[in-house]
Amino acid sequence: MANMAQAIRLALHYGEERLGVREIFGEDVGPPLGGVFTATQGLKTAWNSPLDERGIVGAALGLAWAGSRPVAEVQFVDYIFNSIDLLKLCGNGYWSSAGLYPAPLVLMTPTGSGIHGSIYHSHSFDSMAAKLHGMKVVCPSTPLDAYGLMISAIKDDAPVLYLKPKALLRGKGEELLPGEPADEKELRSMIDAPIGDRSRWKPRWPDIKEYEVPIGQAKISHPGQDATVVTHGRMAPIALDVARQLAEEGRGQVEVIDLRSLIPYDWDCVKASISKTGRVLFLNEETEIANLGEHLIRRVVDELFYELKVRPRLLCGKATPGIGLSPNLENFTQPQKPDVERALGELLREPA
Repeated sequence: MANMAQAIRLALHYGEERLGVREIFGEDVGPPLGGVFTATQGLKTAWNSPLDERGIVGAALGLAWAGSRPVAEVQFVDYIFNSIDLLKLCGNGYWSSAGLYPAPLVLMTPTGSGIHGSIYHSHSFDSMAAKLHGMKVVCPSTPLDAYGLMISAIKDDAPVLYLKPKALLRGKGEELLPGEPADEKELRSMIDAPIGDRSRWKPRWPDIKEYEVPIGQAKISHPGQDATVVTHGRMAPIALDVARQLAEEGRGQVEVIDLRSLIPYDWDCVKASISKTGRVLFLNEETEIANLGEHLIRRVVDELFYELKVRPRLLCGKATPGIGLSPNLENFTQPQKPDVERALGELLREPA
């Protein structure tokens, strides 16, 4: 099975070959590295930009307005904050022209914690990204979703911010990508560059097929009728693991909703699940103040108050300026599997 970085790379290759992508660029995106997480390794249109996030975003927007479909990368989301004004321009330019000036760009960047990257390589951007109205924001949790969301993002005429969970980029999926060889060793031999001299290496791309995950469509990764957990990105596989464990232990059936898209988000899916279960936990790794989960709780209270059996809950990162290098500090700051298990257990046990 492909890991998430390989899935993104395969989708970008498909974009080069079939969807008119002519520019893939960013910090260390081109040869020989092919991106810090190797998500652009071997791509024929990938090139290295200066270490200038504002320049990267500005170049991508200019190319998009000129008729290209660029894919740009900011090496870590921790360094995207100095380009917020340009990100707003990406979104509101398309909106204010009523679609006359499309901005078909994809800006991808690794987000979140879990790699012990300390204060400068552990930020999340999810809640702030959700305030960049006019941009679409996606965040996959599996390689297949990463592949399908990237193809959808490339095709979209609106600008798309593609958040790649840092801790999941080496994670393998449970489903094959369309056209992916079943033997993962064969896939590695085809598309992963060798260690050492890469000057003569070229990938042998498999005959991958088109597959889209519609932007704005969540998925139910685990069905249940006793409680709902709404999550995305790095927290989604943790929630799925806990839901499976609780079901095996006979402690309750938890429905896990993986949003996949943060803007637009799939309110119909969330609403239907909460109406069925009456209990909900919103789970993410962003800090707790001005969290996207807080907005969703407000909407639940406004629209589903009489469907609730107990109060809605939010489990997220603590309100700290950063994340420490020590695993103990990081694990204390960010939700971990025991925290999710405890929160869902309390949610299931609370009397209606």
